[in-house]
Amino acid sequence: MSARNLLVELFVEELPPKALKRLGEAFAAALAESLVTQGLAVPGAAVSDFASPRRLGVHVAGVLARAADRPVSTKLMPASVGLDAQGQATPALLKRLAALGADASAVDTLRRAADGKNEALFHDSIAPGIALADGLQRALETAMAKLPIPKVMTYPNPSGDGWETVNFVRPAHGLIALHGADVVPVSVLGLQAARATQGHRFEARVSPLVIQDADSYAEQMKNEGAVIASFAERRAEIVRQLEAAAVSLGLKPVEDDALLDEVTALVERPNVLLGKFEQAFLEVPQECLILTMKANQKYFPLLDTSGKLTNQFLIVSNISPNDASAVIQGNERVVRPRLADAKFFFDQDRKKTLDSRVLGLAKVVYHNKLGTQGERVTRVQAIARAIGQQLGGEALALKADQAALLAKADLLTDMVGEFPELQGVMGRYYAQHDGLPDDIVFAIEDHYKPRFAGDDLPRNDVGVCVALADKLETLVGLFGIGERPTGDKDPFALRRHALGVLRILIEKALPLRLFDLIDIAFSAFPKGMLVDAHTDAEIFVYERLSGMMREQGYSANEVDAVLSLNPTQIYLVPKQLEAVRAFAALPEAAALAAANKRVGNILKKAEGEAGGAVDHGLIGETAEKALFSALGDIAPRADAAFAAGDYTASLQTLAALKTPVDAFFDHVMVNVDDPALKANRLALLNQLHRTMNRVADLSRLAA
Repeated sequence: MSARNLLVELFVEELPPKALKRLGEAFAAALAESLVTQGLAVPGAAVSDFASPRRLGVHVAGVLARAADRPVSTKLMPASVGLDAQGQATPALLKRLAALGADASAVDTLRRAADGKNEALFHDSIAPGIALADGLQRALETAMAKLPIPKVMTYPNPSGDGWETVNFVRPAHGLIALHGADVVPVSVLGLQAARATQGHRFEARVSPLVIQDADSYAEQMKNEGAVIASFAERRAEIVRQLEAAAVSLGLKPVEDDALLDEVTALVERPNVLLGKFEQAFLEVPQECLILTMKANQKYFPLLDTSGKLTNQFLIVSNISPNDASAVIQGNERVVRPRLADAKFFFDQDRKKTLDSRVLGLAKVVYHNKLGTQGERVTRVQAIARAIGQQLGGEALALKADQAALLAKADLLTDMVGEFPELQGVMGRYYAQHDGLPDDIVFAIEDHYKPRFAGDDLPRNDVGVCVALADKLETLVGLFGIGERPTGDKDPFALRRHALGVLRILIEKALPLRLFDLIDIAFSAFPKGMLVDAHTDAEIFVYERLSGMMREQGYSANEVDAVLSLNPTQIYLVPKQLEAVRAFAALPEAAALAAANKRVGNILKKAEGEAGGAVDHGLIGETAEKALFSALGDIAPRADAAFAAGDYTASLQTLAALKTPVDAFFDHVMVNVDDPALKANRLALLNQLHRTMNRVADLSRLAA
């Protein structure tokens, strides 16, 4: 059976650019996986995906013309059912064999083998391997069914009579299926496989383009079709050209992976060109200009070495004329009205102060159950004031109140109406124009931070207060009306808000209690507007904290050990986790964790019998005395280290308890008949339990 490389290409009309990369990867992965499953390709076979605006393709190495035959063992039925007392086949067995395509002569070849407590009959046969044509047909259909198509189009079947239709992301016009140099006779979407395709719409040297064999596809597409078929290779070429053009000017292009992917999906052979616009537009905040160039025109703005926007930008063109001046001028002509609109919005917005816009928020609906944006601002102010009071007294509370009042005012500006992504950013510019102090100005922008994983945190204490208040108000309000995330659905981004709260508390080392923050947020809402969801909101935040810590490399047991105590000072959690990790590395850790778990179970069953102090006069056993003495020495040292914030030392001090704890459980019975003696031993274990579990619940480390 010969193994040759396989190429499949589906030639279509322009595919949706934002989905192209995912479509190409999914098509190649699903088709290759199906071939492997059918035995036509080996696991780990080299797979290359191709995805350009007008094609999806895949190259799979080492594909067989026919899969290898494979032995098949089919369990028929219990021997007692299939054979009568004389060992002859029963009608039931003959019927089952007939269903497998075998006759009575196969009875003598059946294999008898144990099946649990009984003996069963098995039919062994050789299943012929599937031919590539059949296997590829199945693989194509499987791959098409698995494609993550954002929206399906219906169009006439190319091989139909005009009335029959097919469904796909875009109308398909050609199919290539080559095994080496041979066409594989498969069909999909009404198309029969051949070896011809189309290259670049305008610059292909040959049309149609006839592919010689599976391995010549990429080279022929590039040289004869003027198409870089590989998405990754095309993307790398765009990056190379962007960097080369920028370096020649002493500048650097704006980095944006999403834009780069989208532009890669829009061109088949990239050609980077340089465009310019008038210097006067640079009076507009650069965030506005950058956004309009990226979002509307798919250009790459150029920044100087200090990160300041210049009046030059890079265009990724799909054509390479000898004289590109017309292309450049056309792009410059198109971008100019966009930039003029941004300048107009900026100039108009500055005619009104942010403060004058606040009243207008009372007319903007935030949520039908939570009122207007104006009402929301009032709640955020109350929360921000309370947080400011805790962190910096009355002075910080007043500044947080003012920043919270103005934080949403830019929602009513023309610029944010056109570019919602700039909310907060424009508020900062307009606040600066109004002459507000820097701490208020930056807080207005920063109250949305962090917007995403890895984003910066607020720059000052005022911003911290308003950012926490904004996120807590959203969390509590939506939890209080029953709008909670379910499964992978989180329409109000509550997970992101919770993670933002946690990052601020941890990275800013804020001594704020989580329960108090949630309570402050609930108290900001009018009585009766929300149901009591304090506990649910707190659990939700702890779940996000658990996930965050696991992502940072801590084990599930380590995280569980710390969070099971519901720590109120969130900023201390990473320090506690480091201490738990250091403790777990000690040779005594496993035994102490197991003992701690045992102590916890004993105390749980005691149901409150261990509440008193230890009576030294009732301690008689040698092991009991040793544990009491060890606790008297170790507990104060562990508690002192804990109080000083040295959690690692606090836990490591406990290592000396291993020997007396082991001896206690080996030689002392807790549940004795004497009530006073039992209560005293439970009190001793209760003291041990408290000492061991100040930093974390060590029983969670037990295997």
